[in-house]
Amino acid sequence: QVQLVESGGGLVQPGGSLRLSCAASGFTYGYYTMSWYRQAPGKERELVASVTPNGDFTNYADSVKGRFTISRDSLKNTVYLQMNTLKPEDTGVYYCNAVRQNILASYWGQGTQVTVSS
Repeated sequence: QVQLVESGGGLVQPGGSLRLSCAASGFTYGYYTMSWYRQAPGKERELVASVTPNGDFTNYADSVKGRFTISRDSLKNTVYLQMNTLKPEDTGVYYCNAVRQNILASYWGQGTQVTVSS
């Protein structure tokens, strides 16, 4: 059974930090590109950051470059999103995604809420 379980969300003041985690199971984690997406109220889901299967390449949305860092742990089958200098516009539900394009496989977690507010 495929599972992506996010954790680490919450309420934080502007300028603060959070670290999201996504624990993966039920599929061959090491073959998948892992990503974080977010969806703000009334907006479409957008890509925040992604990391390739072996971790040698990362990609970030312009809005988070220099503030967020994505990383993955192959021993724990977990991907992380370190979020620093958070802004109110970072508020939303953050989703973990695993994709393996050559077999058209894509999995989603249930999401974790991040609220940046004073």
